[in-house]
Amino acid sequence: MKPLVSILIPCYNAERWLIETIESAMNQTWQNIEIILVDDGSKDATLEIAKRYESKYLKVIHQENQGQSASENRALREAQGEFIQYLDADDLLAPDKIARQMQLFEDGHSESVVACEWSRFYNALDEAMFIPQLLWADFEPIDWLLCAWENHLMMHGAAWLIPRPIANRAGWWSEELSLINDFDYFSRVLLASQGIKFCWGAKTYYRSGNTGSLSGSKSYSAWKSAFRSLELGTGNLLTVENSERTRHGCATVFQRFIYEVYPEAPDLVEAAAAKVQQWGGSDVQPSGGPAFQLLTNILGWQKAKQLQGWAYQYGYGKTALGWKISNLKKKLMYREFSKVSKKNSQIINSSSSQLGAGD
Repeated sequence: MKPLVSILIPCYNAERWLIETIESAMNQTWQNIEIILVDDGSKDATLEIAKRYESKYLKVIHQENQGQSASENRALREAQGEFIQYLDADDLLAPDKIARQMQLFEDGHSESVVACEWSRFYNALDEAMFIPQLLWADFEPIDWLLCAWENHLMMHGAAWLIPRPIANRAGWWSEELSLINDFDYFSRVLLASQGIKFCWGAKTYYRSGNTGSLSGSKSYSAWKSAFRSLELGTGNLLTVENSERTRHGCATVFQRFIYEVYPEAPDLVEAAAAKVQQWGGSDVQPSGGPAFQLLTNILGWQKAKQLQGWAYQYGYGKTALGWKISNLKKKLMYREFSKVSKKNSQIINSSSSQLGAGD
């Protein structure tokens, strides 16, 4: 029998998206799956929707609200699979996502974790653009973390497929964390593996613009969680390798945190600055759109951040304008990428035809 894959779905007030998410899990072409759905005390119809799908393949668990990390842990404790697939309640899996990744494990990479292509989308799947980035490659664990941290890149949580022995070595999700709790958790997962394999063709869809999502939280408690998660994640790396290159990567992580949080949490900014200095500093510069960069050049990044915060407070963030501008840039990049890919395919096909004629 094919190995069992456990798909873990933590839910909180996800009624708007949950049907799509559940069905993307149920429609996997890899048929030996179980789905563990944990409703974390939702106040909307999330539990009612989940119960409609309950079966011997889909287990629904209801608990009092304890947070996403506790929900992940509850699902992980219940999981019986030999492989773990995490899936947030508003994200989606392509039908052959798991099957494609499982092929790599069947080819002998049982001590690796497998990642795949992913793209953001806002409402419809046709908004997704799968544009390759530096992390879309095979890596050693430490090299992957440094590439991500130095270049401000990420891997969508649902993009991973994790052998259960590696998940067991990595341990549980830290239940003290809320915002970017995955920074700590997945750094432990990667460091518990022998490497990262990348699976071209397998795809996941990461929903953006959901203002109610955990990743959209910007309260002081959320920033405090983010700081703690970065502290744990960088500590995970430095425990394995404490070198000039890893210290620089860790300093860069906290320097970006300073740029992101200022001026909202001065105590956290001060603590982050101390870590940057402890690890030798970072030369990373604040990032932002053309208006932000112009203001930074004129007024300095601190004043530019204050003005940016004012703009978000009075409606810029509510219109999702930043996401839309970013998406427009990606569309332009995607068109160019598609043109190049099409041209390369035509060249390859032409060369193959010529070789065939020569035979």
